[in-house]
Amino acid sequence: MAGDRELRSERRMTDVEALMWNLEKDPRLSASIANITLFDRPPDPDRLRARLERAVTMIPRLHQRVVPALGRLAPPEWRAEEDFDLDYHLRWTALPAPGTLAQLLDLATTHVQRPFDRTRPLWEFLVIENLEGGRAAMVQKLHHSIADGEGSIRMSEQFIDIEPDATEPIAPHRPPPESLDATLLATTIDTFTHQLRRGLGLVRRSAEGGVAVVQDPRQLTSLAGDALELARSARRQIAVADPARSPLWEQRSLRRGIQVLQVPLAEAKAAANTLGGSLNDIFVTAAAGGAGAYHRAAGSPIDELRITMPVSTRRDHSAGGNSFTPTRVLLPVGIQDPQERFSAIRARLETTKQERAMSVVSGLAGVANLLPTSVVTRLARQQAETVDFATSNVRGAPFPLYIAGALIEANYPVGPTGGTAWNLTLMSYNGHLDMGLNADLGAVTDPKGLRDAIADEFAALIAAGTQTSTRRRPSRN
Repeated sequence: MAGDRELRSERRMTDVEALMWNLEKDPRLSASIANITLFDRPPDPDRLRARLERAVTMIPRLHQRVVPALGRLAPPEWRAEEDFDLDYHLRWTALPAPGTLAQLLDLATTHVQRPFDRTRPLWEFLVIENLEGGRAAMVQKLHHSIADGEGSIRMSEQFIDIEPDATEPIAPHRPPPESLDATLLATTIDTFTHQLRRGLGLVRRSAEGGVAVVQDPRQLTSLAGDALELARSARRQIAVADPARSPLWEQRSLRRGIQVLQVPLAEAKAAANTLGGSLNDIFVTAAAGGAGAYHRAAGSPIDELRITMPVSTRRDHSAGGNSFTPTRVLLPVGIQDPQERFSAIRARLETTKQERAMSVVSGLAGVANLLPTSVVTRLARQQAETVDFATSNVRGAPFPLYIAGALIEANYPVGPTGGTAWNLTLMSYNGHLDMGLNADLGAVTDPKGLRDAIADEFAALIAAGTQTSTRRRPSRN
């Protein structure tokens, strides 16, 4: 149940969250995530406002702003907004006739791309009416430092219902913000002790490792091998030197274009099982296959492309916060047979999940946060330019959901490009896979063509899975 979930609301950002916050000083590295929700009708304004009022009370992050640490000696902290205004964060607008999906996506692109006011809580909901057929939509925009995809879905349980006429809970009283003097004193003390605590932790772990080696000198050989493999993994994951592989997507810009696509969940899942992999395997294979087909159609065939994708490290049912490690992997996109490409990509994804460098990302983020912003953003841009595109996969509800009386027909997630050419994020919902394609228009000149190529690859993979299943089915004669 939503009310029983542990809510992650530590006073300070983690090192990874702080790095996302600092990198956003370069707008190409924006860390905004969003969701384009389609409704069968407009949600009831009073009910929606009441539910969000309650959510803001129950989820501290929604009424907190970011306060930088003194001298960046510690990650920024979250502090309650003294003059919180819900009507700033929940807004309404309408499309001009005829209210098409293309008009909605244009408006959503503009809204998602607009930077947050960094002096306010980092979320905005925009309800959009006058879609064709009396339908409506809502663009839910959130800063990545508040939550990752999984954490944000669990936070949304505070204002999402499983029936259209759900009883509205009474919004509890929000406690007053801490006194400024007390907060400033606590912040000052905590800032100056943060690095000390981190240093003591390193000393303790080093001492424990040293004692273990003294007790069993044979561990030296194992430690040397581990260190060598960690260095190799770091070269593949953290300090990549060679550039991205696509000859078409070398340019980067601040212009964005959002496209959406939808695939039946049951068909995709059945095909993945038949082909010997997971739903994520078929998703990444379709994205890579679409990218390969896009290059062939443009007369620039390519054998491999490098992607980045998060691997979840969340081991509980908590809401909010970030629990993921970014990974990079080279994928074969020149294999035109869908089944062969699926097998090759599945093998590479399986290997990437075992990368040892994933365990040191948080520590490196802490070090990076101590560097001047100009230096860390330049380094991040250099590493982003080694990646062609990004993917992410989030699991949603398998049944219908409602917001303020309106049925959710589709949920299209929109992930940040992070300096890459495009991002494709998937969310499963009520029997289908909803995907949002967020493209850098400086790199991808035909985002609709890329979307169609990815959709075609999903169809080809589903067909390949069906054919394989038919061949394996025993004869009834």
